[in-house]
Amino acid sequence: ERPDADDHSATQPPPPSLLSPSFTPPSTPGTATPLTSLSDASGLGAAVHAKAQAEPRGIPVDSSVPTGGCGTKRPRLMETLPQVECIVRARIPTVHGTQMFLHLYTNNVDNKEHLAIVFGDNIRSRSLDAVREGETEMDRLVRGAYVGRLFPGRTTSASVEGVPETFNGDVRDTAVPPLVRIHSECYTGETVWSARCDCGEQLDEAARLMAQTKAGGVIVYLRQEGRGIGLGEKLKAYNLQDLGSDTVQANLLLRHPADARSYGLATAMLMDLGLPQIRLLTNNPDKIRAVEGPNREVVVKERVAMVPKSWKHEGDGFTSPEVNGYLRTKIEKMGHMLDMGAMPR
Repeated sequence: ERPDADDHSATQPPPPSLLSPSFTPPSTPGTATPLTSLSDASGLGAAVHAKAQAEPRGIPVDSSVPTGGCGTKRPRLMETLPQVECIVRARIPTVHGTQMFLHLYTNNVDNKEHLAIVFGDNIRSRSLDAVREGETEMDRLVRGAYVGRLFPGRTTSASVEGVPETFNGDVRDTAVPPLVRIHSECYTGETVWSARCDCGEQLDEAARLMAQTKAGGVIVYLRQEGRGIGLGEKLKAYNLQDLGSDTVQANLLLRHPADARSYGLATAMLMDLGLPQIRLLTNNPDKIRAVEGPNREVVVKERVAMVPKSWKHEGDGFTSPEVNGYLRTKIEKMGHMLDMGAMPR
């Protein structure tokens, strides 16, 4: 079902743009995933053109049919999606010269502050934009419910004549679904430079891809550390791994599921952002059905592979015995669609 891609496939042209959504690719997307060049790069200078990297091409998927490339498991989904509300957003300029809008959400199932990192000016939260009883225009400006950009002296949240409604002048390509990454919090991989997993690298790569796509993108950042078991239990699992267990065995020995994450909140947040169709950046085919929701409230049109940088022989990628074992377990025991043959030796 998921044979390794060979060197010959890497030289083949991309498949036709019109494919049946039930088409199952003959080889696993990975290092051989064909790349598409940016259509607007031809007029740029050489330096800018080199910086405008092509993004991986997605594989059409359809969870409504058995051969739709969405795995074989039927995840247990919430019967009713959670209620979510975006209470504030703010513009965040990044150290890479791009910018995004950070949205903070509350919900009715836990007391955690889940986040949506939004790339693109035209992806807006319905709950944030909704008028609240008794609020002033300054209240709306402070919580981020405004159109366009803020500037000293601004007094209205509505469009201001002469002020662009987007920051970079680009209009989102609404014909193409935005790129979405569902990312679960990983303190060790994102903050303390852990080489036990590739979570930090995945977060950085997702942001890089979304900053360059005309369709816009969203990283849904869920506060479910350690695949849902919490940081304390995750550290215990690390000790078990040093004693010889893999990441799945360690969770089971601690009497936790191999993966305790839930994606109902992500589905509800994507609905609030007005995204009924998305391209999902993931190696996990089972995540597709989980993100779509109990009634396919959000439809995944394509799966885009998330290939480790070291597997693509990129200079800023990293490798370690721990992360190689972690990725091997994901492939062998959790069904992740990666080409094991590309793993650095």
